[in-house]
Amino acid sequence: MKQLMEDEMYEATINNDAHYDGLFFYAVKSTGIFCRPSCPSRKPKRDHVEFFTTAKVAMDADYRPCKRCRSDLLTYHPMAEIASEMKDHIEALYQKQANWNDRIIELGISERRVTDIFKETYGVTPKAYMDELRLKEAERLLEETDEKVIDIAASVGFGSVATFNRVFKSATGDSLTMYRKKKEHKQCHSVKADLISSC
Repeated sequence: MKQLMEDEMYEATINNDAHYDGLFFYAVKSTGIFCRPSCPSRKPKRDHVEFFTTAKVAMDADYRPCKRCRSDLLTYHPMAEIASEMKDHIEALYQKQANWNDRIIELGISERRVTDIFKETYGVTPKAYMDELRLKEAERLLEETDEKVIDIAASVGFGSVATFNRVFKSATGDSLTMYRKKKEHKQCHSVKADLISSC
């Protein structure tokens, strides 16, 4: 392999670039394991890496396939799996203002890379998706309960009413108070219509 090509492959490796999956595999001398370029494992040092054109060649060189990116399988989509893991994590914890950096650290890749992977998979950033979940739950609470706005803000994971109101207004066009008034007005008209039709 030419040095220029190796430089390109190493760049793809440290960037977890899935576009290079299937074009080469990299092996880490210190661990004895070989991976796909997109593998989210810890970034290896340049002088610890060897590159191979196929998984078979890597195994013939006595390297073991990575259990994380399943470099022994013909088709595998680790980036989609990472995005799915983060989506499940956000859905489980969005109301608790949970810091998802802990999960990112466990995955072994940067927050920026996780954001890119998530956006490529679902079309929105993790933060935008988290806000969508919060807003959907907030709308439900505003419509179906008499909870105070400050309590709703806390229950859906916003740190302050001001932030909650700003995000909500940006998404719906109404302030929290106006949204609730409109819903109450609509429900009132609905009740009146039901009463008239039953007479």
